[in-house]
Amino acid sequence: MTDVLRYTAFSDDPAGGNPAGVVLDATGLDEAGMLRIAADLGYSETAFLTAPPEGLGGEPGRAFTVRYFSPKAEVPFCGHATVATAVALGERIGPGELVFATRAGTVPVSVTADGQGGLRAVLTSVEPHVEDVDPADLAEALAALDWPQADLDPAIAPRIAYAGARHLVLGAATRARLADLAYDFPRLEALMRRLDLTTVQLVHRAGPALFDVRDPFPVGGVVEDPATGAAAAAFGAYARELGLAPADAVLTLRQGEDMGRPGVLTVELRAGDTRVRVGGGGVRIG
Repeated sequence: MTDVLRYTAFSDDPAGGNPAGVVLDATGLDEAGMLRIAADLGYSETAFLTAPPEGLGGEPGRAFTVRYFSPKAEVPFCGHATVATAVALGERIGPGELVFATRAGTVPVSVTADGQGGLRAVLTSVEPHVEDVDPADLAEALAALDWPQADLDPAIAPRIAYAGARHLVLGAATRARLADLAYDFPRLEALMRRLDLTTVQLVHRAGPALFDVRDPFPVGGVVEDPATGAAAAAFGAYARELGLAPADAVLTLRQGEDMGRPGVLTVELRAGDTRVRVGGGGVRIG
């Protein structure tokens, strides 16, 4: 019988953050088996670990192949399931450096004690990039969300950002606009599948380095993702490229408050390194 662990990421409270399934030994599972477990669990993603490929590097016993499945499909990368997996491993083999081989590329993860008896994990993204959005696609996204153009924040220009998965970034002019999320699920899902998007990241700037975010995730079979590490990494690259943050910066993203599952994601940018670091706590559920 496959042992499926349940952890939440980006919170030290089991009722906060984003829950993920973690299968530390998926050696005997094929894709259909992984998808079935992810669907039965019902979390936005479940991570499945197997032996690392040749030449991955990392310390012996601290390198793994990781695949991520939503209830509907495999996704190339998932940040919150990466953090959850790293915390689960840290509890069993101790804090330190991990290396994950994912479909998106190699993702190093550092696990440290948080000083309060828990663990914190920081992932380093694959190489990110940012691209423009076709005006017709933007109009379709706004129509699916039922957002008037006037509700967008002109300082947060629409873009598609990537740091392991693709996300459409849209800025909300007010916190009230962000809080009012009632979208056309099939219509937004169809657009996202056509553009190969994992989530739509809706962002409101609450301070110079503080942002409130929400992430509709219809392609994964859930209405909204409570805390999205992959989107946070993509947003870090976006914020740097569009001048919302300097080359050296630490951004705080609050997510899940509107769902009753508050979480905090820390996004670190470093001058001279285009990759983005995303960190947070994690704890076992149940």
